[in-house]
Formats: sequence, C-alpha cells, structure tokens
Amino acid sequence: MIRRHIIFYGRVQGVGFRYYSTHKAQELGLTGWVRNLYDGTVEMEVQGRSENIDRLIRYLDGRQWIEIEKMDVRNLPVTEERDFCERW
Repeated sequence: MIRRHIIFYGRVQGVGFRYYSTHKAQELGLTGWVRNLYDGTVEMEVQGRSENIDRLIRYLDGRQWIEIEKMDVRNLPVTEERDFCERW
C-alpha cells in the first residue's frame, strides 16, 4: 500500500477529469481525493496498490479529451481513509 500526491498538468480541467478519477478510483479500490487548482492543474492524493494507481493514471490519460502533459509526483505516508472523493 502506498500513497501519492500528484499534480497533473495539461488539458485536465473542464474535461471530466475529476468525474473519471472518482469513479475509476472507487472501482479499483483506491482511496483519496481529487480537486481542481486555480492555475489550471489538478491535484490528487491517491492511496492503494501501486499497480492500481498506475492503472488509474493510464485510464485517465486514455480518455478522449484529457491530455496529461506532465505530472509532479511525491510519496506520502499512508493514512487511514475509506473512500475516494472530489474536493472543492
């Protein structure tokens, strides 16, 4: 089990990124949250098996309107949580 903080750059706002993230993360059994930032990026903290986090990112990058150009990723300590949700 790992936890990652990720900032996504590219065409990631206004394209369903948070919606797709939430539903796919829940399907993969991941926990954490996702939110839009004012500079046009998307911030995510995601926790679970490394393979499932990678699957989530590949899924998002494969959506028709989403274009992930770059990601800043750092590892965080695992925390106690039960769901994946959108934050405002």
